[in-house]
Amino acid sequence: MDGCLHFTSGQYVDQIPHQSVSMILLGPGGSVTHDALRLLARHGTLLAAVGASGVRSYTALPLMPDRSDVARRQAELWGSARRRLAVARHMYALRLGEVLPHRDLDTLRGIEGARVKTIYRLRAQQFGIDWNGRHYDRANPEAADLANQAINHAATAVQAAAAIAVQALAAVPRLGFIHEDLGQAFVLDIADLFRDDVTLSIAFAAVKQAERGAATIDRLVRREAARVFRKQQVIPAMIDRIKQVLRVDEKLEEADGASRSGDS
Repeated sequence: MDGCLHFTSGQYVDQIPHQSVSMILLGPGGSVTHDALRLLARHGTLLAAVGASGVRSYTALPLMPDRSDVARRQAELWGSARRRLAVARHMYALRLGEVLPHRDLDTLRGIEGARVKTIYRLRAQQFGIDWNGRHYDRANPEAADLANQAINHAATAVQAAAAIAVQALAAVPRLGFIHEDLGQAFVLDIADLFRDDVTLSIAFAAVKQAERGAATIDRLVRREAARVFRKQQVIPAMIDRIKQVLRVDEKLEEADGASRSGDS
């Protein structure tokens, strides 16, 4: 009623500086009032309903964030076949540790697939886990062995973190550079950049805990994902990575240079 956004928990009430916050994550058990939604919309503050510690992303209201620079830069790069391939090659270089000379996307996907098989095997060895290859049946996901089930759950958690990062920057989820024809194509692009170090670490750590009979594998993965997200600041790292692959800072420097040239 006083034009401010408040967070309440029992007798505790705190004011949220929503004018200077780009996004609010509403976790399990939270609720929001009509007046709060009105204030968020007025100030262009995003609101997303997420799982504990951001390990799930259920929905984000399109409250028209007060920025378009990242989305315009993404569309500019995506709209050019040459630039789109350059961004894809940059993403593969970040994952594989080298710039591949190939300029055919299907060839790059094939090379990645071969490298990923080796990475899965090596990461499993590091955690002391028996690995028999990646197997996933969409019709019956629980039929897979424990390691594959854990990877499925961990991938979902990391994709949720990537979705939050994409939403926070007001990037366009549908304009992917490696993934295509999917509503969350760019989200999957970003999640894949963290597959080797984050997704597999979460999954295999949870498998080791499950072997001790600690809890169900999905619960263990969620707990481990929440711990890793906090410790490694995964979502901020994803935001930085999005800016890197889209070369946002470079674009801002170009715009600033053009502005100074025009002033002179």
